[in-house]
Amino acid sequence: MSDLPAFRFFFGDAERSFRLTPELVGELERLTSTGIGGFTRRFFQGDFRLADLHAVIRLGLIGGGEAPKEADALVSAYAVPRPVMEIFPLALGILEILMFGTVQDTAGGAEIPTVGNSEEPA
Repeated sequence: MSDLPAFRFFFGDAERSFRLTPELVGELERLTSTGIGGFTRRFFQGDFRLADLHAVIRLGLIGGGEAPKEADALVSAYAVPRPVMEIFPLALGILEILMFGTVQDTAGGAEIPTVGNSEEPA
């Protein structure tokens, strides 16, 4: 699992890793009743349900190493009560890393995410 790219983001009370593994993509497809291609196409166009945001974040936390129960508690505490557009960039970053991976930083040779990390808590 650790060889897959992860999205790092400050969420709740700490910076955390978010990653969607192939198994978790299957679970996301099951939860949303749609394939990952159609799901991300809709999502990137801003056509999503609030439950979609929460599912992406929860599954991303699990893929990033959180226990499922802890991931659910984190989403309940730090995503559910927040405005939609405050948590959207987090879910978007998780999906962008899944779909596009990381890009190579030509100056330093380090991998960087395709979207920026946020300093703002979610």
